[in-house]
Formats: sequence, C-alpha cells, structure tokens
Amino acid sequence: MRIRPFAPGIVPRGVYFVGQGGQGKRLKGCDVSIEHVSKSFGTFHALDDANIKIHKGEFFSLLGPSGCGKTTLLRIIAGFETPDSGVVAFDGKNIIGIDPNKRQSNTVFQNYALFPHLSVFENVAFPLRIRKVDGATINKKVMEYLHLVQLDAHVHKKPNQLSGGQKQRVAIARALINEPSVLLLDEPLSALDAKLRSNLLVELDAIHDQIGITFIYVTHDQSEALSVSDHIAVMNQGKVLQIGTPFEIYESPATEFVAKFIGDTNLFDSRVVECAPHKDDEFMVTLDVPELGRQIKVTDYDETKDGQQVSFTVRPEKIRITLEEPHSAKELNVFRGVVEEPVYSGFQSKFYVRLENGTVLRVFKQHQNYLEDGPEIAWKDTVYVSWSANDGYIVEVINQ
Repeated sequence: MRIRPFAPGIVPRGVYFVGQGGQGKRLKGCDVSIEHVSKSFGTFHALDDANIKIHKGEFFSLLGPSGCGKTTLLRIIAGFETPDSGVVAFDGKNIIGIDPNKRQSNTVFQNYALFPHLSVFENVAFPLRIRKVDGATINKKVMEYLHLVQLDAHVHKKPNQLSGGQKQRVAIARALINEPSVLLLDEPLSALDAKLRSNLLVELDAIHDQIGITFIYVTHDQSEALSVSDHIAVMNQGKVLQIGTPFEIYESPATEFVAKFIGDTNLFDSRVVECAPHKDDEFMVTLDVPELGRQIKVTDYDETKDGQQVSFTVRPEKIRITLEEPHSAKELNVFRGVVEEPVYSGFQSKFYVRLENGTVLRVFKQHQNYLEDGPEIAWKDTVYVSWSANDGYIVEVINQ
C-alpha cells in the first residue's frame, strides 16, 4: 500500500521516535494486544477476528460508525464482555477471565456514571475509599487529580451543580486516581455540544501528555480521532479495516470505506490503462475513469496491471479551482466545468462543479490571505479544476 511522504518540515501527529523531544513519558502504561478476537450476539457478529497492537503510552482510537464493533471491543478489554474466541493481553499477559476490577484498566463512560448524592471530592475519592486508603493520602491525591482536570474550585459541589463538561472531568479524575495502566474512554464527549466537545478534547489530550499512560478512545467522530490520536483503527461491520497514524489514514486510505468515512472525497471506479516506472520507487499510472469521461494520471508506489479495476480518489482540498485555464503540464489533470453551488463557510469555500460530461466534482478552497485569494468565483461561472498526479490516490484494487 502506498504511504504518502510527509510535506517538508512537517511531522504529523502520531509520528515520533521514542525518547525524542520528551516523548519518553509515552512509555508509561502497558502494551495492549488484541489477537483474533471475535464476538457474536445471537446471529449478529459484532467482532470478526480483530487484531490490534497498541503500544504503551499511546493515545489510540477505535473509529467507526454505530454498530461497527468498537464499543464491544472496548468492553472486552475492560472485562464487561467475554469474547467467543481470541486473546486480549496487557504486557503479554492474557487478561481474559480476569475480573474488571482486577485489571490494570479503568473506564470513562459516555453518561458520566457519577454518584448524584456525593460531592465532586467524594466522587473522585470513592475508588480510594473502597481500597481503604488513609485519609491524608486521599486528600492529597484527590486534590492533585482535581487540579489536573481544572476543578479545584468545585470540590464541594454536587454533580447537578456542574456543566456537562465539568461532570466528564470528574469522571476522568475518578478513573485516573487509581493510576491504571490503561484508560478506556467510551465516546466520553458525545453528550456535549460541539464547542465544548472541541475544548474538552484539547484538555483530554493535555491530560494524556501529563499522565502518559495508554489511552484507548472510542469515537464515531473522524475529526476527534484525527486530532488527538497517535494511531487509529478504522472499523466497520466488526472488522478492522486499517490501522495507521492519522496522516496515513487520511492520506493513504486502504479501502473505499476508509476513504469515504474519513473526511470528504471524490471517489471513482477506474481501469488501469498503463502502469509505467516513473521516478525513485514510483509508478505513473494512466487510469480510464468513465465518470470523468476520459483518462487521468496518478502516481502510485504499488505496481498495477493493465486492465485491473481499481478505485481512485482525490480529496476536495487537493483540487485547484480557477477562472483561467492552468498551464498544461504532463502530470496535471485539468477539467472544465460550471459552478453549480458555491458554499461559503468562513475559513473555506466549497464548490460543486459540474464537469462537461455531467459529473459533479467537490472542490474545497481554503481562505488564507484575503487580498491574495484572486477573483471571486461565483454561481454559474465557467471554471477549470485541476490536480497533480501526486494528489490522486488509488485506494484499492477491485480485481487481481
């Protein structure tokens, strides 16, 4: 599978070297191995031979639509469900059959699960009181973790006096106070409004950086997973479709589903006309794309055979839109069309461009410097859309 090279000077999240730049703290927690895990509920196959390796100290996300099996997998790791087959190991030790409270993990739930009659302090202290920890240690540790989640001023409040974001901070502090090796987070932000969710996500990432243990985060929100994860497992219908860094998942999707689920894209069935050596380890592939009405060029690191059916994708933000025809270049794909729908959304404009053969292409134009944006493109304008062969991507070979 082709993995795009990084842009010069940019190292995306999820790409680091152990011990470099203070990353040594990421080695806290423990490694988590999921090996051939399957689980069915009656005739419904929730998980089908899932295999994932999570390194200690990682912020790892399980990403997919509702019903894909991500929460079932998290519950198996936590010990709330037992798999039909397979192994879950912490630092190489199989934990299947071990009670949830005896595992090195703790869980943060979507619905907070706070005790309504207890204060913030007592909610956080509860796990320590169960363990019969002495009072001085409880006071010290509770205040330490409340400071970590920025709730120092709310110690004596009851849950009904807190906002949704504050309640989730209490739940996080309570889950962390026993110092687990693995923190499991089951869609912890989904009950919050968009702006609060965004703010708390940044805080959660900062908490992970300070604590340094292994985080396993379940979400259906692609932007959440891309923004905080070191690695992501994309799941659908009980299967793990791709595991990679956010950069790899977005720029080098392994399947049509991953390409469509992660962000917006233009996706087409295509046929390989020619695959020729290009430069370094690249091939220049000529594709016949019926929906575009002609052939296009795309670079790839995997050699394909003439006549193979493949899926081709190009992200809307990779496409340039202009009123003037761009200078023709050997590796530039250029089409003419008409703007059917311009949508202004502040930081960018979205254009739906109907090409001469009738196909509609989505194009996103980022707004950078107001005075350098060039002539305004409006509804019904005739425009040219273009993208480099390096910006398209062969997602998967349909037939071998």
